[in-house]
Amino acid sequence: MTTLAKVRTAFALGIPNLVRVASYRLGVRAGLNPVLRLAGGVVKGVFFRPAEQEPLDLPASQQWQKTALLFSYWPFTIAASTPNWHINPLSGARIAEPQNNWWQIPDFDPAVGDIKSIWEASRFDWVLAFAQRASTGDIASLDRLNAWLADWCVQNAPYKGPNWKCGQEASIRVMHLAMAALLLGQISSTTPALLELVRLHLQRIAPTLRYAIAQDNNHGTSEAAALFIGGSWLVAHGAREGELWQRQGCKWLENRAVRLIGEDGSFSQYSLNYHRVLLDTFCMVEIWRQRQSLPRFSPLWYARSLAASRWLHAMVNAENGDGPNLGANDGARLLQLTDTDYRDFRPSVQLAMALFANARAYETEGVWNLPLRWLGVELPTVLAEQPGSCQFDNGGFAVLRRGAVMTMLRYPRFRFRPSQADALHLDLWLGGRNLLRDAGTYSYNTEAQWLSYFPGTASHNTVQFDDRDQMPRLSRFLFGDWLKTSYLEHLDVQAGTVSFAAGYRDGYSASHRRGVHLHDDSLVVNDQVDGFQHKAVLRWRLEPGQWLFEGNVLSNGEHVIQVHASVPIVRFELVGGWESRYYLEKTQVPVLEVEIDQPGSFITEYRWAS
Repeated sequence: MTTLAKVRTAFALGIPNLVRVASYRLGVRAGLNPVLRLAGGVVKGVFFRPAEQEPLDLPASQQWQKTALLFSYWPFTIAASTPNWHINPLSGARIAEPQNNWWQIPDFDPAVGDIKSIWEASRFDWVLAFAQRASTGDIASLDRLNAWLADWCVQNAPYKGPNWKCGQEASIRVMHLAMAALLLGQISSTTPALLELVRLHLQRIAPTLRYAIAQDNNHGTSEAAALFIGGSWLVAHGAREGELWQRQGCKWLENRAVRLIGEDGSFSQYSLNYHRVLLDTFCMVEIWRQRQSLPRFSPLWYARSLAASRWLHAMVNAENGDGPNLGANDGARLLQLTDTDYRDFRPSVQLAMALFANARAYETEGVWNLPLRWLGVELPTVLAEQPGSCQFDNGGFAVLRRGAVMTMLRYPRFRFRPSQADALHLDLWLGGRNLLRDAGTYSYNTEAQWLSYFPGTASHNTVQFDDRDQMPRLSRFLFGDWLKTSYLEHLDVQAGTVSFAAGYRDGYSASHRRGVHLHDDSLVVNDQVDGFQHKAVLRWRLEPGQWLFEGNVLSNGEHVIQVHASVPIVRFELVGGWESRYYLEKTQVPVLEVEIDQPGSFITEYRWAS
């Protein structure tokens, strides 16, 4: 089955994408790709001048002073005057030979650990924080900004070392440099050193753009955005070579919006956090376009950007800005202009809705309005329609709402590669509380048990058959035999309940149908399963607390969960599971497991005080 799964998956990925990847890898190995022949000197000089505008009276980020947060979670001390750009701050592991060409440095080096820990400080979040403080009149922050950039350029000579390995990482730096220039009012009076730094980055991004495009994810959107922003920046300062990069960026921004974003706003990566990365990227592109008085993108680009904004608005609860821990989550967070928690998506939602819907997502005043003020985006007076029950069929999501309660059901509509085996996973929220929850991601480079666990079926609120994943794993980031929805009952909103149902049959002929009924004070889930060989295990990943059994009833003193089955229950047990709400962080959660060994149905009722 593995060989057939690989063939089917290859066709699902798309032959043009496979050709792009293969030609890129072959070109690098054979020394034919022009990216291997790039050269450039260390940039020297002043990058930013003192702000050319009146000091802003806005609260600036307090990050990157004596301490910083890796992946917006892990605190680490900045021991020297500048960070060590080639060290993992959590482990102390260092890149052995940072002077080597970037393509000679491995992606997965067990001696270093997760290379993302090396990259994080070179995403230039600190450029934004220092620029914010400098724009309020803090000259010391401006001096620090220039000193850190100068040190980064010396320690990361063009195209040498780990921080030049990834075109997306280079793209994020370009976008953050551009937003810093905007904050300091220096887009039209950019220093030669800063323009040269941007040019060197675009020179690195352009030759590998087609590899990024082949991924059908936010690598392509980020790199297209950097080429558009950086190219037009150079053109505005008389550099003709920027014209090609600007055109490339514009072309692929249009292409990616149409291909990767569905008409309903679903994004190719099926991930809440990567959806935020996409929206923050498009927001920076549109703000830059407006500031530079560049031509508008196509109506379709704006339509897809608006749909993507509404999608994220529908997934996020207004109480604390959190949302389902859905899909892959690598800790990425762009455009950090507030010190809000990483899991607070409201600043991104408010900015995107203002730009693309000309409406505010949140009516009241709050920190979610700060990015608009920093970036000079007018806060609309119109309040957007607030999310209700809705179905995003392009991506396979149903959102059911009753007052402060939200349920999200994930069903398989895999036009693009799934990163997690999460078919028919269900999230339950009561206000800002995540009652039934997803496990997250933890890390892309860790022990095999965690690489298997977090993306696997066992880490989701669904049914697992015969101790295997719903789809066979073909590689670190790739599942095969992508599931398809074989049964669907569309969203039905009645006076006292909201209901939805979906189902699939996997490559081993096991079948799962899930019906969901949301009431004001309870959630009822009906799971019908058959076609498995030995066992089917239903899992509910619970909010941490003191859960106790009374027969087949589980209670924490506030909420009650009861599970019935149409056949004898073999096992009804509370076990320890894991979740990761921040990258490289994991904590234990209680998991209810209910097992049967013959075809039948489970009926789960979750009750809370109304």
